[in-house]
Amino acid sequence: MMQFIAQNLAPIMFVGLFVFLLLGFPVAFSLGACGLFFGFIGIEMGVLPTSLLQALPLRIFGIMQNETLLAIPFFTLMGLILERSGMAEDLLDTIGQLFGPVRGGLAFAVIFVGALLAATTGVVAASVISMGLISLPIMLRYGYDRRLASGVIAASGTLAQIIPPSLVLIVLADQLGRSVGDMYKGAFVPGFVLTGMYALYVVILAVFKPKWVPALPLEARTIREDSGKAGLPSLLVLTIISTALAVALGKNWAQVVSWWRGEVVTSVPTDETIVVSMCAGVLFAFLVAMVNKVTRLGLLSRMAERVTFVLIPPLLLIFLVLGTIFLGIATPTEGGAMGALGAAIMAIVRGRLSMSLLKQALNTTTKLSCFVVFILIGATIFSLSFQGVDGPRWVEHLLTGLPGGQLGFLIVVNILIFVLAFFLDFFELSFIVVPLLAPVAEKLGIDLVWFGVLLAVNMQTSFMHPPFGFALFYLRSVAPDKAYIDRVTRKEILPVTTGQIYWGAVPFVVIQIIMVGLIIAFPGIVSHDKIEKIDLDKVKIEMPADMGMPDPFAAPGSQPPGAADKAAAEEQQKIDDLFKK
Repeated sequence: MMQFIAQNLAPIMFVGLFVFLLLGFPVAFSLGACGLFFGFIGIEMGVLPTSLLQALPLRIFGIMQNETLLAIPFFTLMGLILERSGMAEDLLDTIGQLFGPVRGGLAFAVIFVGALLAATTGVVAASVISMGLISLPIMLRYGYDRRLASGVIAASGTLAQIIPPSLVLIVLADQLGRSVGDMYKGAFVPGFVLTGMYALYVVILAVFKPKWVPALPLEARTIREDSGKAGLPSLLVLTIISTALAVALGKNWAQVVSWWRGEVVTSVPTDETIVVSMCAGVLFAFLVAMVNKVTRLGLLSRMAERVTFVLIPPLLLIFLVLGTIFLGIATPTEGGAMGALGAAIMAIVRGRLSMSLLKQALNTTTKLSCFVVFILIGATIFSLSFQGVDGPRWVEHLLTGLPGGQLGFLIVVNILIFVLAFFLDFFELSFIVVPLLAPVAEKLGIDLVWFGVLLAVNMQTSFMHPPFGFALFYLRSVAPDKAYIDRVTRKEILPVTTGQIYWGAVPFVVIQIIMVGLIIAFPGIVSHDKIEKIDLDKVKIEMPADMGMPDPFAAPGSQPPGAADKAAAEEQQKIDDLFKK
């Protein structure tokens, strides 16, 4: 029996971890306790050396010295300040008015604002709670289907997990041993493709289920022109001109970079081009809006001016954070610091930054940062013991033996992540499962940045899985659980049930599964700067036959005549040259 345990300590340890978790212990303490428990068992059975656990202090100090993880509190603080500064409220109100005349307009506004908040906050809880408090009552007021309203809010809030600057991507980059900047670049396009798929689902509902997504009635459209017209033509013209300018810059961005660097650059990354082009278009629209406001020329309608001034701050913040990272001006940690400062400046300009708001944001940031660090310490203890009992080799043999090679591995891994996401959140999956999968993926020749983005899209479902999805819990906490009288229409609004929230999330979970399939089928969706691997077996170091240097291991008198004197003269000449410099 003891011999069987000693030979199978790795799978027993893996099963033991889930027993600890099912008993209800916190994840950080379950990981640490499981690692220490099996570590002591392995030492007592002679499977592990007694000096194994002495490596723990060095590993924990390594966590504290990890500068990559420093980006987490910066981005969290930025998101919390923006959430409390009223930016989400203004965005939802303005974009809701813009899309109001079309069916599903409020749903489109929620998706669009969700993507913008994701690109500025990176925090799922902030996005879901903000949109749940602001847009859900309006959607219920004007007759939106409760399941759709709940699902679109929860799904749009989880975009913060895949669209940079996502906290998930920071953690995955650390666990996969890859650059955070590369992870951000890789996730940039998939994040917005997923946003487009959400919008496409609403379009399909608007065609086949128009009663689920009614347009805003005329009396609810508060942004009106003096002439009584909608005021959309000038916004459309401004959008077309700004987009044309952005596209023109994007097409010629390689030439601009070549001029800047003083060398010919044939191609630049797609994500970098998108961010720079977007910034150019936004700045042009901002200048037109400022000229219109100062000179009162009437170039823009009220709607166009309002949309421009509401959209510009978050878009510029996106460029401040992502643009500087993509262009190589700042590291992700520095980008997060600039983002937090930019969010604070935006809140000050809006008159929303108070000491109480700052205290709340700092308090929540500290709690989340401590939560991440404690899980990471527990995961480090677990992985140390797991590696000691050859756990990674057991996992590697288990997964590399699957039929189908790379494709079989990816299918099984994604099914495993999808199932585990019912019970574990993304932090736990990142710290427990990903370190076991990464070596196997690399051995199979899978690009780890691509693999990380694929896992991030899959783990995004952990926020929407009934019954344990955190986004569903966040929405449940702000959705009405009792009937109430609407303050505008004075009609009774029925409560949103937990079942409606759960069923509303299901179509969006299916969309995310489709997105996982698209990334596997079309790997080019994930773009980043790939580093060519060097095959060390093919590296050859050839030394010249006659270096003119004496052989230190040769027998005395066997050196060529004058070899030692020649070598000494050459060394003396090098020293003299250095002194002259």
